[in-house]
Amino acid sequence: MSDSLIAVVMIALAFLASLISIETAISVTILEILMGVVGGNFLGLHTTSWINFLATTGSIVLTFLAGAEVDVDLMKSKLKESLLIGSFSMLAPFFAAFTYCYYIAGWSIQASEIAGVALSTTSLAVVYSVLVETGLTDSETGKILMASCFVTDLGTAIALSTLFAQVRWTILIYITVSVIVLILAPRILSWVFQRYGDKVIEPEIKLILLLLFALIYVAELGASHAVLPAFILGLVVSKIFAKHRQVQHRLRIVSFAMLTPFFFIRAGMNVSLREISTHLGLVVTLFVVKFVPKFGGVYPLARRYMTKDAMFTTLLMSTGLTFGTISSLFGLNAGYINVTQFSLLVTTVILSAVIPTFVAQKWFEPDHLISNGDQYVVEENEE
Repeated sequence: MSDSLIAVVMIALAFLASLISIETAISVTILEILMGVVGGNFLGLHTTSWINFLATTGSIVLTFLAGAEVDVDLMKSKLKESLLIGSFSMLAPFFAAFTYCYYIAGWSIQASEIAGVALSTTSLAVVYSVLVETGLTDSETGKILMASCFVTDLGTAIALSTLFAQVRWTILIYITVSVIVLILAPRILSWVFQRYGDKVIEPEIKLILLLLFALIYVAELGASHAVLPAFILGLVVSKIFAKHRQVQHRLRIVSFAMLTPFFFIRAGMNVSLREISTHLGLVVTLFVVKFVPKFGGVYPLARRYMTKDAMFTTLLMSTGLTFGTISSLFGLNAGYINVTQFSLLVTTVILSAVIPTFVAQKWFEPDHLISNGDQYVVEENEE
């Protein structure tokens, strides 16, 4: 299949997913992943370098936008809740997955560690997409959720780096450039917004993309990933974005219309229905090993700190996608896991993006939201 035909098919699938999402009220994230499964298994879709580039860009832009939505003051005031929920969300499934894969499934210790990392993640991209669709990004629940996701993914990144550390001098470039970008970005963006804001050629958005592409490039040099610095970048410029909501809205349009469909559809393309049918029992077991400890670790805390939205929070914290796939791919490329183990882990990760999200939106969407046309208004909590 030629590149141009692949583009036609993928955009057609993204368009179809959008229509079905509107008609059925099912998250477009879920539908785009499912479209990727169909495309990869039945339509002959395959990944290319340009698809990988657009998908990576989509995940990074989504992560940046998620960071920009976090209320820093609220995050500070709810730091205890975010740290506890995020930490238990990571640690419980990590140890459960490692224990099962090493002692029961008979995987090697390195493969079991990769499984532990891959199945301990929470997908910031999925959570943010759902919050945008439901209008919860400005709510206290949404902000705590995103902060908790960051804690979880930070923990998985630290675990992956600690367990499989590869000391390279290029990692210094990655760290140095990331720190410089994070320090200078607020000042540069403030100046650009003030001097060149509200222009049809969108210099602000181009500058943001420049910073994100720079982070992607230096992350590749350092054999790392730009997810975490992209989130922190969004965090440090969140107050600037709060004053320029139109720019944030336009960047969100660019992301959801063009970039994120490639990210989610490509994720679905990684699912092999043949591998699932051959190892269905193991896939189900791995899903349970990921979900049950996540639920057990998060729900009691969510019940304590976010009483109204405890189940919704727990289900979204049980999702996985971006970093779980990255961890699995790292293990495959490094020779720690084989192709079958990779397929099983990625399939489990993608199922964890689809099933908890569907259940959360279908039955546990916060009932203190009032539908108001295309927008959602958050009721003030009565004390």
